[in-house]
Amino acid sequence: MTTREKIHAAVKQTMRICEGKPFPLGATWDGQGVNFAIFSAHATKVELCLFDQQGKRELERIELPEFTDEIWHGYLPDVRIGQVYGYRVYGPYEPDAGYRFNHHKLLIDPYAKQLVSELKWDAAIFGYTLDSPDGDLSFDERDSAAFVPKAKVIDSTFDWQGKHSHSVAWDKTIIYEAHLRGMSMRHPSVPEHLRGTFAGLTNKDLLKHIKSLGVTSLELLPVHAFVHDNQLLEKGLKNYWGYNSIAFLAPHCEYLATGELREFKEMAAALHDAGLELILDVVYNHTAEGNERGPTLSMRGIDNLTYYRLMPDNKRYYINDSGTGNTLDLSHPCVLRLVTDSLRYWTIDMGVDGFRFDLGTILAREKNGFNERHAFHVGCRQDPTLSQLKLIAEPWDCGLGGYQVGAFPPGWVEWNDRFRDTVRTFWRGDKGKLPELASRITASGDLFNKGGRKPYSSVNFITAHDGFSLRDLVSYNSPHNEANADENDRGNTNSLSFNHGAEGPTDDPDIRAIRLRQIRNYLATLLLSQGTPMLRAGDEIGHTQQGNDNTYCQDNELNWLNWDLDEEAQELLDFTRRLIQLRHDYPILRRNRFLVGNYNETTGVKDVTWITPNGDEMTEAHWGNLDASCLGVIIDGRAQVSGIQRPGHDATLLLILNAHDFPVNFTLPEVVKGIGWNCLLDTNLTAARSAEIFDFSYTFVVTQRSLLLFELHSENTSAINPEEISTLIEALPILTSEK
Repeated sequence: MTTREKIHAAVKQTMRICEGKPFPLGATWDGQGVNFAIFSAHATKVELCLFDQQGKRELERIELPEFTDEIWHGYLPDVRIGQVYGYRVYGPYEPDAGYRFNHHKLLIDPYAKQLVSELKWDAAIFGYTLDSPDGDLSFDERDSAAFVPKAKVIDSTFDWQGKHSHSVAWDKTIIYEAHLRGMSMRHPSVPEHLRGTFAGLTNKDLLKHIKSLGVTSLELLPVHAFVHDNQLLEKGLKNYWGYNSIAFLAPHCEYLATGELREFKEMAAALHDAGLELILDVVYNHTAEGNERGPTLSMRGIDNLTYYRLMPDNKRYYINDSGTGNTLDLSHPCVLRLVTDSLRYWTIDMGVDGFRFDLGTILAREKNGFNERHAFHVGCRQDPTLSQLKLIAEPWDCGLGGYQVGAFPPGWVEWNDRFRDTVRTFWRGDKGKLPELASRITASGDLFNKGGRKPYSSVNFITAHDGFSLRDLVSYNSPHNEANADENDRGNTNSLSFNHGAEGPTDDPDIRAIRLRQIRNYLATLLLSQGTPMLRAGDEIGHTQQGNDNTYCQDNELNWLNWDLDEEAQELLDFTRRLIQLRHDYPILRRNRFLVGNYNETTGVKDVTWITPNGDEMTEAHWGNLDASCLGVIIDGRAQVSGIQRPGHDATLLLILNAHDFPVNFTLPEVVKGIGWNCLLDTNLTAARSAEIFDFSYTFVVTQRSLLLFELHSENTSAINPEEISTLIEALPILTSEK
């Protein structure tokens, strides 16, 4: 190109670009053109790079003309929906000072709403020269555009037809934690080309299964765009779980069967139409760029010093509270805005009803540690949109003082690993667990009963995506992670599991029987305890991972659910459905007030009473008996249910848990205004018991390692559901006026 031609091209480019606006961030189509805006406080120049529709050929570079409040921006009136783009950001390359600008590297817009192509690992994606003796202090001049995903300008319009959101009260919430691919990859009703995608999850038979369980809220493992680690790909593995995000507003490309963004919205609408909430597991604590030796894909090259928390005495290195190489710095307002903008986008535009925050403690971490009043928490609590969502914290990270269960502010609920560990050790047969068990099955008031928080603040779980499945929890003493190709060293060696006499599969009928009963015990304890239960997908049909307790890299049948159910799996599924129905039928199992055990003179009862096998109330001596592993719990439905001083009208229930390896004779206790007990559930049986009333003082033989649930039978009619009372009260004015 001659000098005259270059001048002509530069003038033409200058005439077609306008200053644009600094907000909104990202690429925004306004019906006539596209506004581009990107934050970088320390850049010296930003180039917008336009590509063909496949993202393979760079068509032109346009320098963004304006810099307003640390935001670079420009407007192109001739750009349309579907335009593929990326950025090159200029500035100093001084790793020791925290600067890692390298304009040779194409960068993903942090506000990208859709990506085209997957990351291809190549030496060119690193800001430094891999084989240089200076390591990451060196500067690499190779162009990375051929290997990096590009962003695409999207059409945000969608007709929700009234299915934009679905809200379930916290006290009625039952969470079902699932992986998008794992749910549909082996489902016979899902067409093969849709398996493992958002479209696959809209399959009517698949939704019917989820809905028939009685769960209310589907929580999906990360679906934000993420990166498959190179070391996994070299082993023939993949980053299956997806905890390696690179774009917080874009769905993962592999999950779009159609390649169209509307597919996610259609999935959300289908879930809402089925009466299910959609909750996303989100990863805002770190990105896929890793430590100082990682690739330059987005935020590192846009403004490393701002986006990441760096070591204060040497900014070449990253603070690694996430355990993955880097940690986002949400103390900076623009980084905080990225996260909250992402949350609002997924809620307002994409139809998401709530979020579970991976390593949530990091999001509120400051120089001196976790701060309950961190700007992130304040922002979520005061925001008119975010404050109305389900916000679930994983309340720990790898940093100093990172374990913060019970320390999150009002408005949050938290994963309660204390519930998990206590229930596991109790049913395993560990001694001295009764006092803590009593606290855990009553919503862990010692942790959460403060600041007006409710029992649902405790998200109870026995299993989750990380760790053994429920079947493996009762079948293996140790992790068997050989398939991960890392010498079996990536598992939890303290899984609190018990194989009951054989490691892995066995034909021994006695071992098989106790394992199945233990599975029922775990499920029953989870779903009959106060708090918010979370069920791991597949546990209801006995899914096994063959002893692998860290299947993060297994995109195969270790994680894909098997829908060809044998008799055992079908019985377990039926049992799970019956348990969940009990929880829905008896509001006393999901109270909005903590059970504290104090006598209330107004109601004349205690809300909860702890019973020994002799039928007597527990004393300090009983609580201190380390050999005791059998406990009765009376939850009285006449106890006060709110701040109003009046008796409740719930059913009164008796829960008996026996973790001994021998039967226990349990004397059924006497309760005022009752005449006996009706057994609703016995985990020693796969099917429901026939209706039978057991008199007070009847000695019930509780099978070794089993759980029982009884309902108090009174002289009057059976207990009235308070929800029915509310309906009747609301109808009174109508009945009066009609009369």
